[in-house]
Parts: sequence; C-alpha cells; structure tokens
Amino acid sequence: MAEFDLIAAIRARAAALADARGDVALGIGDDAALLAPPAGRQLVVATDTLNRGVHFADDAAAGDIGWKSLAVNLSDLAAMGAEPAWCTLSLSLPDGDARARAAFVEGFADGFLELAARHRVALVGGDTTRGPLSVCVTAMGFVEPGWALRRDAAGVGDEIWVTGTLGDAGAALALDGIEGYRDFAVRRIDGADAGAGVDNEADAASAWLYQRLRRPQPRVAAGRALRGLARAGIDVSDGLLADLGHVCVASGVGACLDAAALPSSPALLAACAEDARRALQLGGGDDYELCFTAPARQRDSIARALAAADTPAAVIGRIEAEPGVRVRLADGAMWTPSKRGYQHFG
Repeated sequence: MAEFDLIAAIRARAAALADARGDVALGIGDDAALLAPPAGRQLVVATDTLNRGVHFADDAAAGDIGWKSLAVNLSDLAAMGAEPAWCTLSLSLPDGDARARAAFVEGFADGFLELAARHRVALVGGDTTRGPLSVCVTAMGFVEPGWALRRDAAGVGDEIWVTGTLGDAGAALALDGIEGYRDFAVRRIDGADAGAGVDNEADAASAWLYQRLRRPQPRVAAGRALRGLARAGIDVSDGLLADLGHVCVASGVGACLDAAALPSSPALLAACAEDARRALQLGGGDDYELCFTAPARQRDSIARALAAADTPAAVIGRIEAEPGVRVRLADGAMWTPSKRGYQHFG
C-alpha cells in the first residue's frame, strides 16, 4: 500500500463523518481543508504527538493507538469547555511489509474513527510519511466568547474538583514495569479480588486498569456542562500535582489537596496499598480527567450539571494564596510525594 493508497483508504472511511457535519466545505484530498466556523464562536485548537516507546508500547494494538491519539486531543478541548468539530491527522509509518502496514492502518482507523463518531468529529486532512511510528493529531472545536475554561482564572477560596477516578492508568503502567513506575507496589488482580464476583474472567480488574490507560474517555460533555460555572480548568495528563501546578502558576495562587478525598476506583483499591495508591493518584498521569476550580457557592449547580452529563466528580481541595501545591493527610500532616508528574526531558 503506497502513500496515496493509504490516504485514499483513510479518506473513504472518514468521509461519512465530514459529510454529516455540514460545516466541511472541502475535506481530505486537496492541499488544505475548507471549513466554516459558526458565527459568534471562538475557535479552540489543540495538538498532541504520540511516539512509539514514549506514549505507547511497541506491541500496542493499532486500534488503541488510534483511539488514544484522538482522545488526548479531545481531552484538551474538554478542559477548555469546547465543543469538538474537526481534526487533522499526520501519521508516520515505518518501512516494512505492505500487508502489515495496511492492516495497521485499518486497525488504527477502527479506534480513531470509533471515538470520532462518538463526538461528531470530522477528519478533514493531514499527512502520511515514512519514518518511526508516530502520530500527530490537531483537534479543533468551538466555545462561546468569554466561556472558555482557562488556566489563569483560579481564585483564592475556589474549590478544586476532579472528574472520575485517578491513578488507574498509572497503575497499569506500574503493572507493565514501565520506567518511572517500577517502584510502585501494584499487584495484578482478578475479578474476585476486586469484589466483582468469581464468574468474571481472570484479571478482570487489571484489564479494567489497562483499559483506562489504552482507551481514555475524554470528558467532553463535562467540559461543556461547566461553562459559566467553573473558573479554571485543565486535563490531568501528566499527573494531578503537575497539572494543577500549571493552573496555580498561571493564576498566581497555590492549592491544598485533601488526600482522603482523592477518588479511587475499586480496581485501584484492590491493586495497591494506600501509599502507592496516593502516589499514583497525585503523580501517575495519563488519567485524562478534568481538574477545575469553582467558587464554593457553585457546588450544588456543578453537581447537578455533571450528573446530567453522566460524569462523577469530587471536591478534593481548595485554592489558597500561598504558592505551590500541598497535600494534607487525614491527620492534618502534610505529605511530600516521590513523584509529582511526568515531563519530557525531565
């Protein structure tokens, strides 16, 4: 399968989503796409690159790579309160057997387009090239002027919220013995260990942790529901402490987190003891949940809005004037983590 055959195969599979939107005047196949942004909206643009051996394992399934490459970008849009619309895809593929390359592209498209269909995202262009396996996606969406959730808008006294549960993806990385996670004491668990019942297949709960790593769910509906209620927002990709730290620096504030309030999945509770669990929740990364701040008076309204968006969430701390991000234990003592998050070149 040569380059233009690859492009044609992807275009054929993506055409229906572009046709269904009505705002794609010209999609894949020309030098550039022609798009029609709606009047009275701001354009929100996010880009992420995923490389083999850094963002996914050498033996990762093609469908999982496709899903995650789009999910991490949709998570960025969600953190801004944006409605996803379009995306572009640049795919670098290694030389090798043509049949294997074609099979990879088919599998990749399965995962990528499955998630795109869920959020009505049209693939409108991109590039294919020969080289080490790498994926770069740019996602675009819309938000009403003045309603974007920004990192620089947190205020002293705001409550700090997080959606979903934390630490699951990091636990999966620890199970795989990934560098930087090997010191976390995480054990493989089956369904019975996690209280799921003896009829479940072996390693059912561990499989759930892996699913959280390989196919994260971007919180798009939650991000949209928070418009006008939350002040600042970010998605938890590199670790809660690191990402909340970005919000604090941008807003000129600090934060204190309540370790006992961090939301845990049943699988994570079964997989590791308290210290390892807390460390993964605070510094594990790859969760792609939303962390946001809001005035305390908005608590009930936020709870109703997120319930309508079918998104669980918890208050885990408060914004303070003192710079830095601190973690308080149940007995009032402050806790110093061994890992605050992931950073390239760190």
